[in-house]
Amino acid sequence: MDIEEQIRQLEEEIKRTPYNKATEHHIGRLKAKLARLKEEAEKRRRKSTGQRFSIKKEGDATVVIVGFPSVGKSTLLNALTGTRSEVADYDFTTLKPIPGMLEYKGAKIQIIDIPGLIEGASKGRGRGKEIISAIRCADMILLLVDVFNLHQIDILKKELYEGGIRLNESPPEVTIKKKERGGIKITSTVPLSIGKDAIMGILREYRIHNADVLIREDLTIERLIDAIMGNRVYIPSLTVVNKIDLMDVSVEGEDVVCVSAKKGINLDLLIERIYKKLRFIRVFLKPPGGKADNEPLIMRKGATVGDVCEKLHRGMLESFRYAKVWGKSVKFQGQRVGLGHVLEDGDVLTIYA
Repeated sequence: MDIEEQIRQLEEEIKRTPYNKATEHHIGRLKAKLARLKEEAEKRRRKSTGQRFSIKKEGDATVVIVGFPSVGKSTLLNALTGTRSEVADYDFTTLKPIPGMLEYKGAKIQIIDIPGLIEGASKGRGRGKEIISAIRCADMILLLVDVFNLHQIDILKKELYEGGIRLNESPPEVTIKKKERGGIKITSTVPLSIGKDAIMGILREYRIHNADVLIREDLTIERLIDAIMGNRVYIPSLTVVNKIDLMDVSVEGEDVVCVSAKKGINLDLLIERIYKKLRFIRVFLKPPGGKADNEPLIMRKGATVGDVCEKLHRGMLESFRYAKVWGKSVKFQGQRVGLGHVLEDGDVLTIYA
């Protein structure tokens, strides 16, 4: 029996099996085996075909527009960046990634229009696996649908999920330290909804028989599998409903923006939401004994002094001595800090090398 047939049979068995405490352990093993087989199938596919789509990242962040054909991806790219991407009334106008650059509040945000994603993409339809593979490197995703096809939102999310992309999620708070002997020891800092027997069964499905497991969140089976696999990507996203000039529509959700790319409706709102979702901070560099630059260096929230050094020049990390910071991240102005110091928006930074 080949891998695809095994995957199909496992999916059918999971659908047939009712979920309850009695079946939790069995379902956990089935889902773990299914995820492992899908990963094995994907590795074989990559060996035989190679990746044909690639994205060259530029600017301070890369945002990819993901949607079905003919929902207005090229029109939105053109409206946001002034790029001349071909627009037409037929499907699959875009056959390769097309980049444009949006400049906003000092940040250079690369926006990329990629070929349309369709239902079944995660299984390879419409070169979907190659497209999803390219999307994985994005800093943010815009899920684009039009007002006439709102059902496509769930389809796009499902295809990306099957491709190992987790939208608006943080990585599971699970630490697995393998060891040579001693069996599996599970420690949790919160009450768990799934039983430890189910957790043990899933770990053993991945041939983990000796490990210390620390869990800091109330896991689902899927989140535990994600933690074990270790190859999921966690990307912020916004859902963009296009063509609202053609039909009045109201879509609820804090991560939803309704626009008309063609008429320019709500594009300013979308740009502001993109900027906030990317969690940018501005850091003003100040040479020793000089004045702070007027133009900020754009970083992401959580960035350290070391991250700034690496962005400026890799050699700075080797020659770094110390830094001084003025701003919200320090207890007193001009505080001396090291590479690991976490910066805040508006900080002024002097690096001594």
